[in-house]
Amino acid sequence: MVTPSADDVSTQTRTSSLSMDEQTLAKETVPLRHPGRTLAAAILLLLVAVLVNSLVTNENFQWDIVWHYLFYPQIMAGLGRTLLLTAVSMSIAIVLGVVLATCRLSENRILRLCAGAYLWFFRGTPLLIQLVFWYNLSALFPRLGIGIPFGGPVFASADTNSVLTLWLVALLGLALHESAYMAEIVRGGLLSVPRQQTEAALALGMNPMMTFRRIILPQALRVIIPPTGNQIIGMLKYSSLVSVIALPDLLYSAQMIYTQTFETIPLLIVVSLWYLFCTTVLTIAQGYVERYFGRGANISLTPTKRRRRVRKALVAAEETE
Repeated sequence: MVTPSADDVSTQTRTSSLSMDEQTLAKETVPLRHPGRTLAAAILLLLVAVLVNSLVTNENFQWDIVWHYLFYPQIMAGLGRTLLLTAVSMSIAIVLGVVLATCRLSENRILRLCAGAYLWFFRGTPLLIQLVFWYNLSALFPRLGIGIPFGGPVFASADTNSVLTLWLVALLGLALHESAYMAEIVRGGLLSVPRQQTEAALALGMNPMMTFRRIILPQALRVIIPPTGNQIIGMLKYSSLVSVIALPDLLYSAQMIYTQTFETIPLLIVVSLWYLFCTTVLTIAQGYVERYFGRGANISLTPTKRRRRVRKALVAAEETE
C-alpha cells in the first residue's frame, strides 16, 4: 500500500476546495498572453508618472499654502458642518425612503399615486433648483401657520424667513431630494426577495412582522446596502451645493478665504483633499458593511480572488503531473 506524501495531500486539499467548474478550469485552461493589456498598463503608468511629476514640479499648485490651510480652523469648522449636514440629511432621507417605498408597494391606489407623484417631482427637478426654491419660499408664502384649511382659524403662525433658517433649508432640500432615490432603492431591495418566501414563512406560522424582520429584510439588505453606500458618498459631495445659499459648509468656508486672499487653486485643492479623505473612509466602511450582510452568500469572493484560487490550483496540478 502506497502512502500519499504530504505534498500530494496538500495539493488534493487545495483542489478539492474548488467547485467542479473551477477544478476543470484549473486542469484544462492554458494561460493566455495579453499584449494589449501590457501595452495599456505601460501607457497608464507613463501617464501617472507625468501627472506625479507635474504635481511635484509645478509651483503653481502652491503646496506650502495648501498645507497651511489644510487644518485651518475655518476649514475644519466647515468640514464639521458638511459631515453633520450629510449625516442628518441622509438619516431623514432613509426614513422617508422606507415610508415612500412602503406606499409604492401598498395596495391602496391613492398611496401609490401620491408616492409616485412625489418621486416624479423630486427626481425630475435638479437639486440646485430645489435648494434655491426652498430658500425663496417666502416669496410664495410670507407666513407659515398651523390651523384649519380653507379659510378656517389659524392657531399659530410665524414669518417664513424666521422658520426656514439656512440649516433647515439645506436639510429640506437635500433630504427630500435624496428620499426619492432611497425609495426606489428600498423598493428594489424588497422586490428582489421572492414572494414564495413570504408565503412559506406565513405558512409556518410567522406573523407579518417576524416574516419581514427574519426573512425579507436580511435578504433585501444585500441589495439595498451597496446603492445606499453610493448615495451616502454622493450626498457628501452634493452637500457642497448648499454654498449657493451661503451656508458655511466646507466649500463655502474655502470660498470666504480665497475671495480675500485670491489663493483660489490652493484652497480648492484643500477642499478636494478633504472630500477625497471622507469618501475614502466611507468607501472602506461600505465594504465592511457589505461583507457583513453578505455572509452566507457567495458574493464576498471577487473575480480577482476567484482567479487567484484557480491559478493556485493550476500550479498545483502542474506540479502533480
